[in-house]
Amino acid sequence: MSEWRKDPIVDRWVIIATERGKRPFDYKEIVEEKKAGACPLCPGNEGQTPPEIMAFREVGSEKDTPGWWVRVVPNKFPAVMVEAQPFLRQRGIYSVMNGTGAHEVIVESTLHEPGLDSQTEKQVEEVIWAWRDRSLDLRKDPRLKYIQIFKNTGSAAGASLEHTHSQLIATPLVPAEIRQEMEGMREYWIRKGSCVMCDVIRQELAERERVVIDGRHFLVFAPFASRFPFETWLVPKEHQHDFGQIREEQVKDLASALRAVLRKMSVMIKNIPYNMVLHTAPVNCPEDRHYHWHLKILPRLTVMAGFELGTGYYINPTPPELAAHALRETQEVYPLHERPLTEVHRYV
Repeated sequence: MSEWRKDPIVDRWVIIATERGKRPFDYKEIVEEKKAGACPLCPGNEGQTPPEIMAFREVGSEKDTPGWWVRVVPNKFPAVMVEAQPFLRQRGIYSVMNGTGAHEVIVESTLHEPGLDSQTEKQVEEVIWAWRDRSLDLRKDPRLKYIQIFKNTGSAAGASLEHTHSQLIATPLVPAEIRQEMEGMREYWIRKGSCVMCDVIRQELAERERVVIDGRHFLVFAPFASRFPFETWLVPKEHQHDFGQIREEQVKDLASALRAVLRKMSVMIKNIPYNMVLHTAPVNCPEDRHYHWHLKILPRLTVMAGFELGTGYYINPTPPELAAHALRETQEVYPLHERPLTEVHRYV
């Protein structure tokens, strides 16, 4: 029988539609059409992007030249602009503000197509360090209140470039989704005297039904009220409100867990499209230590239609218990694209 399930953090209900019966292996390989033309993110094409903001590169190599293994550049077609000043004004009943913010592209590898699932653990660590470094740098701008790190993979998830990359958009406003999570976590703390995400971790570890990977520092699981088939969360076991607090040993464990779960997904469904979003506490605001940051992987295997758009309720045809079991049992069977890293200097 189908179930209504409530997210324990936000006031959102999901329908787990077991009657529709989409089992984990009912999903087919996703066919992606290859794009023609030179890739602006590949080594040797650095002149096709705006000047780099930062890069992890070989000692002695020059800015905007080959020799990097992770490179961060401004988005060539930004949604928001650093130069714009946040000026709020009214147009009758409507509120308008200049498009202030920052929009950056994190080029995750010199390799064109292989995603994070096909990189070495060391390379995934480097990507996470780039996320952290940009987060710490951008928060120095007092105009910015939230830093959203995200990754789109596959055309169904909105990716416009094949070359593996993630993005960052910093905004002068705290998004509604984050405010809802903050309010939910704060209200739970007031009622229960504990962090809801920490309690979720304890229950998931006790029940084991939805656990995919139980790492030293991170738990990977399919959330109880999953909105999407194979939706997966990576959550630090230690209570941390700010992703910028991440430590070296946590980066290593997060890289291992993230690569492993993406490899499992890719083995199960070739070319699986997904969005990945990092939810963390706002910046340049009063600290909210009730918040617990987390990374969400949201596969795009179903289509939002009239019911979802009209009600805000999601219908998930694959119970998270089945999805987690399938991911746990999936073996990582294909080779990595190895690339040695030269003189990587880490500062934490």
